[in-house]
Amino acid sequence: MEQQFGVCRVSIAPLRSEPRDQAEIVSQLLFGDFVEITEKTEKWWRVKNAFDDYEGWMDFKQLELLSAESYVRYGNSNYLAPAALNNSLIAEDGSRFYLGASSSLPDFRDGYCHLGDKRFKVDFEPLQVNYKEPAGALSNLALFFQNAPYLWGGRTLFGIDCSGFVQSVFKMAGVKLKRDASQQAEEGTLVDFLPEARMGDVAFFDNPEGRITHVGILLNHHEIIHASGKVRIDPIDDQGIFNKELNKYTHQLRIIKRFI
Repeated sequence: MEQQFGVCRVSIAPLRSEPRDQAEIVSQLLFGDFVEITEKTEKWWRVKNAFDDYEGWMDFKQLELLSAESYVRYGNSNYLAPAALNNSLIAEDGSRFYLGASSSLPDFRDGYCHLGDKRFKVDFEPLQVNYKEPAGALSNLALFFQNAPYLWGGRTLFGIDCSGFVQSVFKMAGVKLKRDASQQAEEGTLVDFLPEARMGDVAFFDNPEGRITHVGILLNHHEIIHASGKVRIDPIDDQGIFNKELNKYTHQLRIIKRFI
């Protein structure tokens, strides 16, 4: 099919593994996420997220179609919704959209963002990031999500998975990471030993078969914040994460990577 492009026009849109409502949610699009449309059925479109190349099926009504020029020009917004609860946009009809932290604000200028020919007043102070020079208070960004419930495929304060949590925190710090823990583990610089780790380093954990299945952000070399049941802080040592509530190790440490 001819190349087609779109942008998410709702606060949160599920990405599914198959083109049906009952299919597994593998991820979510947030408002302002640009996508390439790769396949179509009557109701469902398969899309690839421009930010991380993640693919899935979504209801086409949750997309605003874009020209190729707009996709290229505005697809990597440096203006985001910050780690706050009151991020709202006002549409031209006066209705409001409430945005999750790290949502993009495409073509932001003069207090407005734009989706195609539609304009939205940004009723908060946007977070401006520089992906070429990442910076940010990673611990504060991570702690914003503390106690958020775990949700497979989730990317928001009201439901988030381990890799979505890490990706969202680093996005607001100006670092682009892939969507899944196994993909994220292929990036960054290796930290040889846990005592050498510093705040903001990322720890990855594997299952008995050696496949990386979990990820979290180190607050220091003995504490980690991660999404497991909820976003929580647990002790970590060379063996892995120790859950005091369960009185046992729950995740086996594999490697540590540094991104900032």
